[in-house]
Amino acid sequence: MIIKKSTAVLVGTFIATVWFVGCQTTYYAMWEKMGKEKRHLLRDQVENSRNDQEKASEAFKDALTRLKEIYGLEGGDLEKMYGRLSDDYDNCQERAEIIDERIGKIQRIASDLFSEWRQEIDQIQNPNFRSQSARKLKATQSRFESLESSLLIARKRMNPVLANLRDYVLYLKHNLNAQAIGSLKGEAASIETDVDRLVRDIQRSIKEADAFLKDFEK
Repeated sequence: MIIKKSTAVLVGTFIATVWFVGCQTTYYAMWEKMGKEKRHLLRDQVENSRNDQEKASEAFKDALTRLKEIYGLEGGDLEKMYGRLSDDYDNCQERAEIIDERIGKIQRIASDLFSEWRQEIDQIQNPNFRSQSARKLKATQSRFESLESSLLIARKRMNPVLANLRDYVLYLKHNLNAQAIGSLKGEAASIETDVDRLVRDIQRSIKEADAFLKDFEK
């Protein structure tokens, strides 16, 4: 069992390396040997995007909770609270970067899948089959565009929140005192509004992923 698990990890790592160096033909060929075609890879990446976004949502909510703890801090170890907020910011930044990578993979695979699909439609001799396949492609592309848009909107919404969190972390780093806490309190409404909006956009994006996956399997 241990050997099999290690082998799977090595294969996954090698495939990921192939992906990043840009050899798409080799990447797809390797997966096809393992029984996965482009549609399976796209489905997997969209499913993974749901996970990534859920984790990002939790990370931003945790950072907001930490800020609220600092707002209400009376005495205590401000240095420790600053360290925790800094860690929360780093986690949010990391989650955003993971989503950037995921979106890139989704866009690349979808583009390659749709291109292949169009080429294969031209090879179909039966006019009825060709027409049905073309309609399916058009519907899938339309659904994908909605998914892609929701992913990009949610990701873009992270930028102002990340910028604010970075400002708060740097400000606290230079001003570990009660006055700094008072200044942060004045910013509370803005950051809470931004995080709430971000979480809503993420949930909408996750629903779009669910809808895409449901239609994609039909």
